[in-house]
Amino acid sequence: METVSGYIDHIVYQNSENGYTVMSLVCKEEEITCVGTLKGAAAGETICAQGEYVEHSVYGKQFQIRSYQAIAPTSSIDMERYLSFGAVKGVGAALAKRIVSRFGEDTARILEEEPERLAQIRGISQRMAQEIGAQLSEKKEQRAAFVYLRQYGISNALAVKIYDTYGAQLYRVMKENPYQLAEDIRGIGFRIADEIAAKTGIHADSDYRIRSGILHILQQSVGEGHCYLPLRLLLERAGQLLGVEQEDIRIQTQNLMMDRKLVIRGGSEADGHGVFLPGHYYAELSCARLLHELNIPLWERAREAGEPDMFSGGEAALRKSIGELALRLHMELDELQQQTVLECIKNGLFILSGGPGTGKTTTINMIIRYFDAQGLDICLAAPTGRAAKRMTEATGYEARTIHRMLELNSALSDEELGKVRFERNEQNPLAADVVIIDEMSMVDLKLFEALLKAVVPGVRLILVGDVNQLPSVGAGQVLRDLMNSGAFPMVVLRRIFRQAGESDIVVNAHRINRGEQIALDNRSKDFFLLERNDVNVIYKHMIQLIREKLPGYVGTSSYEIQVLTPMRKGSLGVETLNTVLQKYLNPPGDGKKEHISGSVTYREGDKVMQVKNNYQLEWEVAGRCGIPVDSGAGVFNGDMGKILEINEHASQMVVEFDEHRRVTYPFSQLGELELSYAITIHKSQGSEYPAVVMPLLGGPKLLFNRNLLYTGVTRARNCVMILGNSGTVRGMIENESENRRYTALAGRIREFGKGESL
Repeated sequence: METVSGYIDHIVYQNSENGYTVMSLVCKEEEITCVGTLKGAAAGETICAQGEYVEHSVYGKQFQIRSYQAIAPTSSIDMERYLSFGAVKGVGAALAKRIVSRFGEDTARILEEEPERLAQIRGISQRMAQEIGAQLSEKKEQRAAFVYLRQYGISNALAVKIYDTYGAQLYRVMKENPYQLAEDIRGIGFRIADEIAAKTGIHADSDYRIRSGILHILQQSVGEGHCYLPLRLLLERAGQLLGVEQEDIRIQTQNLMMDRKLVIRGGSEADGHGVFLPGHYYAELSCARLLHELNIPLWERAREAGEPDMFSGGEAALRKSIGELALRLHMELDELQQQTVLECIKNGLFILSGGPGTGKTTTINMIIRYFDAQGLDICLAAPTGRAAKRMTEATGYEARTIHRMLELNSALSDEELGKVRFERNEQNPLAADVVIIDEMSMVDLKLFEALLKAVVPGVRLILVGDVNQLPSVGAGQVLRDLMNSGAFPMVVLRRIFRQAGESDIVVNAHRINRGEQIALDNRSKDFFLLERNDVNVIYKHMIQLIREKLPGYVGTSSYEIQVLTPMRKGSLGVETLNTVLQKYLNPPGDGKKEHISGSVTYREGDKVMQVKNNYQLEWEVAGRCGIPVDSGAGVFNGDMGKILEINEHASQMVVEFDEHRRVTYPFSQLGELELSYAITIHKSQGSEYPAVVMPLLGGPKLLFNRNLLYTGVTRARNCVMILGNSGTVRGMIENESENRRYTALAGRIREFGKGESL
């Protein structure tokens, strides 16, 4: 690591939120371009920085700052330069010259100890003198805080967050309870707080440490999809993490419950006591209550009230009108599909499930057209942009993402802080008579709660999905829990219709779901396996298929063909595959700009995916001549797009997502994007691709299961191509184990139905 010292000549770019800075530093009359986290750094300041020189593809040699110290100006020359560059608000070059001319080499002391004497200078009032003194005092305190935090190995970026959060109180927090950092500051988790605490001398069996460790494990479990952990499992995990006795952990669990930082209550019958973070406990409780309020037998209510409406002719008349409408629309419905439409008409809440080719889309279309014919207002939505687009194409009616339908308030939302705000809620419900949600397997608990809050009793809520798909990325398994509760009207479509039955993708998906082996003899027109057991050979054939063979076979571009893999790590994981595929599918070229961020090279034309919900990111849809025709905010986990432009001078990148939504990312936010030539099967939910390529050689038994294979296969519209080992495929079909999710929604629904105290 090298050290450079000098004064900041000018700031090229500075992110006010995280402090990322590009600047010019003058060191012994040599000008150096420096980049790093220097929040609050201003032109004219003298600094001593540690880091290393790196070679930028566009801007050449730069100094990457890892840490730095601001050096207070001492000489009159340094002080005049410092003040002249605008380091102090309200002081320009002329005023700086007068200050230094008046006080000379004593200027630094006067500014620090007797700032009121500045009022002796023409142009400086007593109030302005006090403000200058306060600014300089703040800068001095900040420099001292950064020096203090540096001794604990805290980076500049984290030091900025700590100082901004606590100010002068940071010394007390660091001394008494460094674990408070993990609760209060985004980006500081338990492990970082634990390292800091060890350096400050906090004992391993400290109550603060045990409590923070418990909360950390529960937050981790939410990331794994759980709404709670059984107490026994929490004690076991915490014991392994903290290295303390389980009895000490049990005591602090009780203390956290007394402080209302967690809830201990029955989970499932098999698990005994469950330990919940309060947000997820009350979300399940809220969903159970709201579901029962929506589950109204509308037909019976209407008959009791004597209201003249669509029920007036009785069930026989309803069946007849459904049949007549189907004839007029040239739609063929079997008896179960007709019953589904009838149940949707009769009930306030209805669940429709079924696998591919079982007629879900036809049934939804019939439901929509029946209610439309009755003059009812209908809202269609799905969890992701791609799923909403598919719903629009399948029905001919506009479908939106659930977030857009609920009118996300990006200004007030921050998922990392557990705050997501929608304009549509209990006070401002959706203006609709019928709400239909597709791809319900993807909807997590918190989003489902927000949806239910925006639907008033009397509105029909129809939930559609395939319960055998992988569960949501977020916590919960909402569709499965609703169906397992047995509390609501529901139909599961199982019959495969003739036209769908001509596709081996559909037939094999159902066989996989039933645990039946499938033919892998390549006699199919849309389902193939190339037996390959060498990773490098798989790479070769994968690239050949995507570039040359499949586009013509399925009538699409190579860009639309998607590689799906079970894993993130390993030679056939997302990270390695994206590096390999980018090299051949979007190689470097003249005029094709690049930007390196961490270990990833982003290149114009690359496929990318957003990997976290960001409610503040703004997007716009450009019309002719680049004039915006629509705009909004919010880009969500799983949204896929293409890099249109990389602008090194402005330090930003433009990505176009589905529906032509263009988003400008500052380079500091590129950690929210990943290359997406290959994505995990889990991330592919709700999407459909003309062709899917799946490399399957083998992996962990808990991951390589029937559920995962079924989900991957059902993402393909025209062709499934498996590269790998037939034994692995057969093993996945036989392996019905799934990563179990600890959720209690089904139980809460049953309890609420019985009127039990919750």
